Amino acid sequence: MVTVTLEGRGDLTEWREAARTLLLARTEPRMIDWRCRNGAVDDLFGPAAEAPQAPNTAAASVPAVTVPKAFLSLAQAVICHSDPLRFQLLYRILFRLQRERTLLQVLSDADVAQLHAMEKSVRRDCHKMTAFVRFKEIDAEQGYARRRFLAWFEPDHHIVARAAPFFQRRFTDMDWIIATPKGTAAWDGDALTISTEPAANPMLVDSTDRLWQTYFSNIFNPARLKVKMMMTEMPKKYWKNLPEAELIPGLIAGAEASVVAMAERAASEAPLFHQRLQALARAEPDIVQASAGTLEELREEARHCTRCPLHCSATQTVFGEGPQDARIMIVGEQPGDQEDLAGRPFVGPAGAVFNTAAQEAGLDRKETYVTNAVKHFKYEPRGKRRIHQKPNVGEVQHCKWWLTRELALIKPKLVVAMGSTALMALTDSRQRLADLRGEMLQLSHGQLLLVTVHPAYLLRIPDEGRRLEEMARFRSDIARAASFGRQAMSHPAVEWRVPATGDIKPSIGVG
Repeated sequence: MVTVTLEGRGDLTEWREAARTLLLARTEPRMIDWRCRNGAVDDLFGPAAEAPQAPNTAAASVPAVTVPKAFLSLAQAVICHSDPLRFQLLYRILFRLQRERTLLQVLSDADVAQLHAMEKSVRRDCHKMTAFVRFKEIDAEQGYARRRFLAWFEPDHHIVARAAPFFQRRFTDMDWIIATPKGTAAWDGDALTISTEPAANPMLVDSTDRLWQTYFSNIFNPARLKVKMMMTEMPKKYWKNLPEAELIPGLIAGAEASVVAMAERAASEAPLFHQRLQALARAEPDIVQASAGTLEELREEARHCTRCPLHCSATQTVFGEGPQDARIMIVGEQPGDQEDLAGRPFVGPAGAVFNTAAQEAGLDRKETYVTNAVKHFKYEPRGKRRIHQKPNVGEVQHCKWWLTRELALIKPKLVVAMGSTALMALTDSRQRLADLRGEMLQLSHGQLLLVTVHPAYLLRIPDEGRRLEEMARFRSDIARAASFGRQAMSHPAVEWRVPATGDIKPSIGVG
């Protein structure tokens, strides 16, 4: 049996050197007794034996000790754990890694699971330290060039050296000391000093504690009180070192009465600012009726649209284009990357698919009005690329204001909804597009609606056979729209409707 004694205060180097020597000597994990000098183990079991010397590499071929990078990262955290079995666990995993190179990927392994549990406990302890350290000013009247502060904290593990750089970055403009039972960290503006010697609680009182308690009691929200969660996230050992600790029991006890008092003094009437917003919202329909008598005027208004947050990141408003007397209106989802830069709808890859289908069907784009349900490009930046994001229901509803105006000015005979977003914007329906694909529906203002897929959908189909099949269906839908356009041109005074049979025919008595 080999006995190895370490300081055991969060220093990976001392364990790594001992473990390397033992590994080169091919010492089995079960043959090692790991101990800490900072505990009572040495007193119980006597002096520690020397670790074996590494074998002479000149006389024997000894393989190099290599470990995955992930193991070193985990070991740096686990070595800070207070469990004395951490050294044995780390060496056991190190020994196994020499033969089981993918061991760390087996999360169900008992050793690996325990390793991750210890790492998580240390990480959580570091988080608690950054959250619950409270500095108190010392020597405020001594006239030092920099203010000086002291804090007391009681961590579960040896994390002082691990957490200290956070406080150095956060409070670099003041001198401070963080004292704990497991060591001390100090910053003087030039150097960060770490000591592993245990410190005693200085029991300081800060003159600003009362001010902080006043602030805390006023921001305490009794309606959101969850005592069990508070006990889990902030155990009592942290409470006793916080200035607000003496307030918490009373605030919890009076929480129910405070909630009732909050409800009684709630405002019965909205503030004046809200009233002005409500008045503006009520006046908006009158403004709509008086605005944009022509398509160009409406396009100019849309250039300055701020109805939803999408305008903040988009390059510009991409309004519809085409003649104001167009018989067919094509409605897509939203502009893409190229449309956003060009300021025109359907000029990107999806637009190329639509243009090809329209040309084959004899649908002249110059005589067709093309627009989108949403006028600004919604995307997620990913490096230098802008990845398309589907607009949500709220954004579609905000932009429906413009689409409704376009329909009112153009008065098309047929509207083609390409994609589920366009269908929802035109009908407020949440029906599946597949159930209405190729159908002719009647809109509330007398126009007919033809439902089909968005050409961008065709570009995303991975299977070549299915993509060709869906492309043929899309061309058939566009050809049906083109055929309707030719019929409407031949009978301009006819009102078209959808009878019960589902076929399109002119309404009797019109002409």
